[in-house]
Amino acid sequence: MFIVTPKTVNAPAALKMKQVPRKFVNRVSLFPRAGQGQGTTLRMLFEVQALRYILPLLPILAIGLIWQNTALALAQAPILMVLLIGLVEMKLLRLSPKARAALIDETGAERGLDMLRVRSVSMLTRIAAGQGITSGMLHLVVEQSELARLPPLTYVSVQFEPEGGVPVFLDLSKAEMAMIRQELLAAPLDEQALYRINMRQSKSLRMTNLDPAQVSAHARLAALMGSAG
Repeated sequence: MFIVTPKTVNAPAALKMKQVPRKFVNRVSLFPRAGQGQGTTLRMLFEVQALRYILPLLPILAIGLIWQNTALALAQAPILMVLLIGLVEMKLLRLSPKARAALIDETGAERGLDMLRVRSVSMLTRIAAGQGITSGMLHLVVEQSELARLPPLTYVSVQFEPEGGVPVFLDLSKAEMAMIRQELLAAPLDEQALYRINMRQSKSLRMTNLDPAQVSAHARLAALMGSAG
């Protein structure tokens, strides 16, 4: 899981948006700041299409370097290169509709999505109370990569629409980010389970909304006491 905030992203320009939700998969390449974990960084690099396209061609490049008399013939075989890229992208890194449907039944998928909505509303409530947000609209956005046979890559962000203003990514505290990491995608609805649901329904982005005006005084008092403690 990668939590997208101004603190965790190296290029602030990637967080500019005109409307909610801001999507990243197949649109924007995010570069995390140092300290976000090498595994996460490498997995995010694999989302860059140009880099993925190079990998299937490495054997061809190696053959051309080792047996240089074949280099010209290989360079003149673009169809072979396209076929290799297509094989990896469509067969190895994607699931067929039948394989997607077999990942989880629809009842289990809806049960998992209900759990995600409940958890998201709870977290948005605590974030709104803790940051003293009383107007506008908060959105907890969870987006996953569609690439198969790789560890799931999940982008989580809180996107905020102020009244009469431009949408922004909310700047989360360390405690708020820890809460999201520990509670949002915990068993039985972990990243793998959400991935199975998204693949079955062919939907990679989930968004839960909250009107901060609906947050109770009790929740705000509890947040205030928690921060004081």
